[in-house]
Amino acid sequence: MVSVPASGAPTIGQLLASSTARLRGAGSDSARLDVELLLGWAIGADRTAIVAHPEAPVGADALARFEAGLERRCAGEPVAYIRGLKEFYGLAFATDRRAMIPRPETELLVAAAEREIARRLTSGPRPAGSPPLQVADVGTGSGAIAVALAVTLLRRGMLAEVSILALDCSGDALGLARENAVGHAVAESIRFGQADLMPEGAPRFDLVIANLPYIPSAVVNELPVAASFEPRIALDGGPDGLAVLGRLVRALPGRLEPDGLALLEIGFDQGESVRDLARSLPDRWNCRIEPDLSGRSRLALLERVRMQGWH
Repeated sequence: MVSVPASGAPTIGQLLASSTARLRGAGSDSARLDVELLLGWAIGADRTAIVAHPEAPVGADALARFEAGLERRCAGEPVAYIRGLKEFYGLAFATDRRAMIPRPETELLVAAAEREIARRLTSGPRPAGSPPLQVADVGTGSGAIAVALAVTLLRRGMLAEVSILALDCSGDALGLARENAVGHAVAESIRFGQADLMPEGAPRFDLVIANLPYIPSAVVNELPVAASFEPRIALDGGPDGLAVLGRLVRALPGRLEPDGLALLEIGFDQGESVRDLARSLPDRWNCRIEPDLSGRSRLALLERVRMQGWH
């Protein structure tokens, strides 16, 4: 339990010090950050206010809320699930155990999709009556990719020219994705569908975006305890990590437009394996691997080789 001084309510500074030590002892590698986020959540303030006012007392209700959250974090539960939200691409997303918590590296996928859509819409005049670009977010989970992309395109005045379909095999995850779309006022601009990867009845897509499970099963078993709170189906990519991703890649020839592009998040050591998958496809395909901010492989970009195209 949090120790309350005899003089009255504990201060923010006292709670930060004692709870950081307690959480560090429970095994957290980000104890100070975790405590700041949980204390801000309990009080109803952001981290800046928490750090700036260590002398402020914490009332009984906020203290009880903080203590309950700290107990859950000490047991390994992710801070995002305790707070019920996660920041992603400059937006706040509702998070709970229906879907995996959005990761910072996945923001690269959204940025790449935004650039590609902008390129296609601005590279030349579009004839009147041109159909909207067909975009699929496969394995949408919490909807972070689809919603962040829709919000960004809305701000840029491009959303009316894009049709976004968010797909997931989990009805629970789709429920959370819809809630996030409503929360960011783009629910009417995104269609949701429950399907295993891409349904046969859907149109061909100009752009396929996917952050599918790509962690090998044996590695999932060794992840920190926080990962055990997330749906295993969102993490486990089979024995080699490519069971689901490989199925999607093999489906691309029949689901992408001839000039379509697939943007896939991959594991840092899977670049050559994804290239091998691309080489096994009918026709010839380009597969470009792009790094994350730490320089490790993170994105795979696949498209058919055309007479004029990038190589």
